[in-house]
Formats: sequence, C-alpha cells, structure tokens
Amino acid sequence: MRHTLAAALIVALPVAVEAQDRPSLEPTRDVMVTYRVETGGISVEMTTIWSASARLGRMNLPGAAGYVVADHANNRAFMVMEPAREVMDIPLERAGGFARHLEAARFTRGATVRVAGTDCTNWRYEMPVQTGEVCFTADGALLRSRAIMGGVETRMEATRVAYGPQDAAQFRRPEGYQTRQTPAVPQAVAPGGRPGTAR
Repeated sequence: MRHTLAAALIVALPVAVEAQDRPSLEPTRDVMVTYRVETGGISVEMTTIWSASARLGRMNLPGAAGYVVADHANNRAFMVMEPAREVMDIPLERAGGFARHLEAARFTRGATVRVAGTDCTNWRYEMPVQTGEVCFTADGALLRSRAIMGGVETRMEATRVAYGPQDAAQFRRPEGYQTRQTPAVPQAVAPGGRPGTAR
C-alpha cells in the first residue's frame, strides 16, 4: 500500500519543456514546497525540494517512508525506503511522472492567484486520458494541481513555499543501504500512465 501510494503521489518533480504560452515546469530558483495531497479519500502531507543549478528534485514520501530523488541532468533517479534501509534505482520517467506527462498537454491560461502567500498562474490542461488544472509560479514552482484520471481525482495544494539554497547532501545516494532490484512495471499501469515508460 505504501509503495502504491508513493507512486500515485509522484506528481511534483519538475521537468523542462519548450513551448510558447505554457507554464514553465522546471523551477529556475532553489525552492522547498510543502503540500497537502488528497487522492482516493486519503490526505497526506508531502514536501518537494528543487536545486535549480544541479537540476535535482527530491520528494519526501509521507510518513517518513523515504524519498525519491530525480536527477534530470543525468536522466536517472532512485527511491530510498527508510524503514527497510533500501535504495532502488528507478527510471526518471517514473520519478517525474505527472510533470513529465504534461509535456504532451494542451494548456489554456487562466487568472493569477495567491497560494500559500505566493503568486501563481492557473492553467487548464487537456490530454487524451486526463484533464485538470495546475497553478505554477512565474519561476516554475507548482503550487496547486487538480487532476482527474480514470475517474479518480487527485488534489494538491502548497501550504508552505520557501525559496533559498538547498543542501546538496539532500540529493545524494545514501551509503550503507541495501540495493533493491527495480520491479517490472507493465506499460498499462506505469506511473504517469504513459506508454513506453516501463523498463
């Protein structure tokens, strides 16, 4: 259950996108954002951290279960499971599922609002199998999202936004942890729901 929930919540690690009149999906400044996430009747708190210069993202899993680090500069990622003291390499596509999936979306710009005391612009997006709304700051931080996929709605909203330098140690692979083999994920259910991302 914990790993299923973790996969479903990997929605905040950003990726770059090049297009006009679309939100920037990769923060240009170091930032830490804490979210309240609600999906399938479950509400949890989640924190993401971004190092702009290194293009590294970290998502702390709910309940001290561990964390996921996505290295966008080197196209790799890993998940740390703290209770078991295990680390598992995972495809970058799975570590950045939601934001990466938005590369193919069509966006419609909305109004500028304030979330957690920070301005962001609302965007409605459409894809063949998913629709929703996101709110990104001008410098690429995701502050709010609402997604509907397969009849299931997931909501995420920032409760705290803190800009400032991030310690590089937060993104390092832990030493002394057992390496766990990456499980196969069928294409049809790969996190992000994107064909061809399972490895």
